[in-house]
Amino acid sequence: MNSYQPTIRKSILLVEDDDVVRFLTVEILEEFGYQVQALGDANSALELLRSGEPCDLLMSDVGLPGLSGRELVEAARELRPTLPVLFASGYSEPGLLDDIRRKHPQAATDSIVKPFDFDQLARCLSELVGV
Repeated sequence: MNSYQPTIRKSILLVEDDDVVRFLTVEILEEFGYQVQALGDANSALELLRSGEPCDLLMSDVGLPGLSGRELVEAARELRPTLPVLFASGYSEPGLLDDIRRKHPQAATDSIVKPFDFDQLARCLSELVGV
């Protein structure tokens, strides 16, 4: 496991509909030192974002039931325009990043392909939340 530890505990909102993937990702993120709120759908995530709960980064699957990860990010950026986003998907999403970055140039956006390498995940998170 990577020994990466952020100097300040940052909070991550993880949105993943697969229970096993969500559980394992939470374990990894907590091992890295992040505070994690993990939810299984986009609507629950939007409720949390509306509540004013602290959130330093949104990590979302692209293929969610109901609202997709892309739709979640669009709605989340209406609430928090500078919220960094890390998409995590098992599929290639051509054009997704370019489109989101073009629409929201003020906020950092990146993606990682599942299953992801722990070191690669740590680097992406560090770049997005600035620790």
